[in-house]
Parts: sequence; C-alpha cells; structure tokens
Amino acid sequence: MPFQKGENPNHPYRGAAIKVEPIRYKKAIKNIKKILADRPRDLCLFTLGINTAFRASELLSIRYGQVRLLDVGETLEIKQPKTKRYRMVTLNRTCIEALDNYINNKWGRSFFSKNDFIFYSQRGSVLTVPTVTNMVKKWCLEVGLEGNYGSHTLRKTWGYWQYQHGTQVALLMEAFKHSTQRQTLDYLCIQDKEIQNIFNLEL
Repeated sequence: MPFQKGENPNHPYRGAAIKVEPIRYKKAIKNIKKILADRPRDLCLFTLGINTAFRASELLSIRYGQVRLLDVGETLEIKQPKTKRYRMVTLNRTCIEALDNYINNKWGRSFFSKNDFIFYSQRGSVLTVPTVTNMVKKWCLEVGLEGNYGSHTLRKTWGYWQYQHGTQVALLMEAFKHSTQRQTLDYLCIQDKEIQNIFNLEL
C-alpha cells in the first residue's frame, strides 16, 4: 500500500539532500525476497531490478512477448525511455526463475497476451515509477532498513554489489552511462571511507 503524504518514516527531513541508497546487506535482500515470496509480480520486479540495472521505467516497459521464451544466459533488449537507445542485458538464473514463477506458470500463460506489459496493477493498468518507488520504500521498511530508498535503489543495489565483488568502476560507468568514475561512486553511495579501506591490504 503506497505511503500517504507525510507517512514515510524514511524520507529525509525538510531541506536535506535526497539521495536514494542501495541495499547494502545481503540479509536484507534475502528478507525482502521472503516477504515477496507469495507475490510473484513484486518478487519478479525486485529480482529483475537488482540483477539487471534497468531503470524502473525500463522494467515497466517489458512485454510478455519479450521474455516468455527466454532462458538462462539469453539477452533482453529494452529501449531506454530516457535516451531512446537500446540496452541489452544477459539474464542470469535468478532472473529466469523469477520470470518463470510469475509469467510462465499456468495462471500467467492464460492471462498474458504477447504484447501485454507484464507489470500491471490490480486495477489492470501498467505500474508507474512513483508506485514502484513507494513499493521499494515499503519493502525496505518491512525488513528494518533505515535510510532513503526508492525505484533507483534497485539498480543501485546491482551496481553496489558488483563493486563489492570487484567489478571495475570503468565497467560500471559504461553500464550506467556515467561520464566519470566519481559520478559512478557517488551514484552507488560509495563513501570515501570505503575507498580508503582498500589501502588497508598489506602485501
């Protein structure tokens, strides 16, 4: 259920800089997946978001015909509303399982037509980015995360964990289409202290 005005406890105080954060704890990711286990649409949206780095607007543009036959290691190409360019992402096992659980079960196959968007509301309309923002805020609150979260949290989480696992910043820059490494690090909320810690390794 979306937050009403003034109800979101994670929203910054008046005058503060609003910076949406990634999810920095693997346990929180697992817990969110647990609370979404009986909500295949939401679990699919969350899983794709943190595994592909697509923007929320790009995720919401996915149609059934684009993904119904995809398998692990195959690619999904989406036109970016912001740049009008196409971006291609290889889907991992977690993504395919989430899609299968949502759109390729008995109920899904009987509901979707080839050109249907897959992420729709209970009223039958396509979800909007503000709705996704409220959903992400609610999920994070339910698992006890403090801070500011929103639709960009999903793709930031992908980038944050790529960085933690050693992916070069230059590659993340390309994925996010940033112009500098500093821009990418700021976007992923990588603090100066975390950068300093890399020099603690003694050789």
